[in-house]
Amino acid sequence: MRTPTRTRNERFGRGMSGSDGPEPGLDRYRGPEYRRLLAAARRSLERTGGQLTGRISVADPDDAERKAIIGITGVHQPAGTRRMTVPLAELDAALSRATGLGLAGVLTALGEPLRNRPAETALLAGARTGLIAVAQDSPLTESCPWYRTWLADLTGDGTITRLAKLDDARALAEAVRVLEFLAARRADAPPVALPALAARMTGDTKALNHGSTLATLIMRALALREGVARPASAAQRRELWDLSGVIVDDLASRVLVLNLPAQGDGLAEWLTGAARYGTPFQVTLQQLDAHPIRLAPARIFACENPAVLRRACAELGPMCPPLLCAEGQPSTAFHKLVRLAVASGSELAYHGDFDWPGIAITAKVIDRHGARPWRMTAGDYLSGVKAGDTAVALAGDPVPTPWEPELREAMRATGRAIYEETVADQLLADLREAWPRWPGPR
Repeated sequence: MRTPTRTRNERFGRGMSGSDGPEPGLDRYRGPEYRRLLAAARRSLERTGGQLTGRISVADPDDAERKAIIGITGVHQPAGTRRMTVPLAELDAALSRATGLGLAGVLTALGEPLRNRPAETALLAGARTGLIAVAQDSPLTESCPWYRTWLADLTGDGTITRLAKLDDARALAEAVRVLEFLAARRADAPPVALPALAARMTGDTKALNHGSTLATLIMRALALREGVARPASAAQRRELWDLSGVIVDDLASRVLVLNLPAQGDGLAEWLTGAARYGTPFQVTLQQLDAHPIRLAPARIFACENPAVLRRACAELGPMCPPLLCAEGQPSTAFHKLVRLAVASGSELAYHGDFDWPGIAITAKVIDRHGARPWRMTAGDYLSGVKAGDTAVALAGDPVPTPWEPELREAMRATGRAIYEETVADQLLADLREAWPRWPGPR
């Protein structure tokens, strides 16, 4: 009984799924004389989704290739022919007669299943559009410029396309949920541990660990929100999470303290003992959580650079009023200790570097804790410029100075960064002057 002739689409479909087994006459097409011809045919079918209406060619065929193509087309071509062209329909018909498989079936039997690239492209475009729609549906799109920038960056650098290729819509949707949660948190909300946040958002305590697609997406967004570079180290990642009230390691979140006696057990006793000797003490978030302390109202100074606290320790010792050091970007431990102090009736005076990151930190501390700027006026800045012997150029975008707009303009006009070490003499003079009003450690 004669086998019915298959349609082109049926032949292409069979080629996509593979043949049922060896077919007679197939082995002859494994030879090198057919290799370039069949490779060109594969490229054409994959590019067009299996269309047999086109033509393929072989350039500078050798004698074996020339004879093989003549056998398919039935058209003689002399030796030395520079290019031989074969209609795909003729090649398909010839292979069907010889093997019963047709072109798509032969290509699949001799190699990998054929790809339908137009269908793949359409599927990928649909998946990509769906991912973007999920992210754009978030209320953060309207309320947060950093979120719009994040999404535009993911779209522009191919990240969305890669997620679509990996069929990983879940990672982006979960990233959006985490960012919405963090954006909605109040500044005074208790910090949340990273595993607890991961479990709450995804059901997996390890989903936000470094290296995961989800964590990488969120780190990119939080860096944009805070106006900092993407974190390149474990410490920078901890710091970025810390800024959002997420604790990666409560032992790594710490604040450097000088002369801050407290009441209570454990940590309070250590702080009081250290203050008696004018000795700096590192307070971790774990200690603050494990050993609740009570603070008496006081005027508390805070700085950004440990070099200032080191000088205060060396030159003033136990006669220095309470001094905290953020050691750069304030940690959750810093914020928690300051919050305890302010709640007790203390007043915080804060000083930072006169560069744009330092100004941004100062603004946040002032806004978050009602701190008073400490030597952070335009006059203080210009005095530092005159006193400094180095010319470090300001880098980055200017940051508002709402406590004194003139400071921002002075910094923009001068273009110099002034670090705390440069103005430490004046800061130490302020600490000495404050000593008579400081009751001292008890």
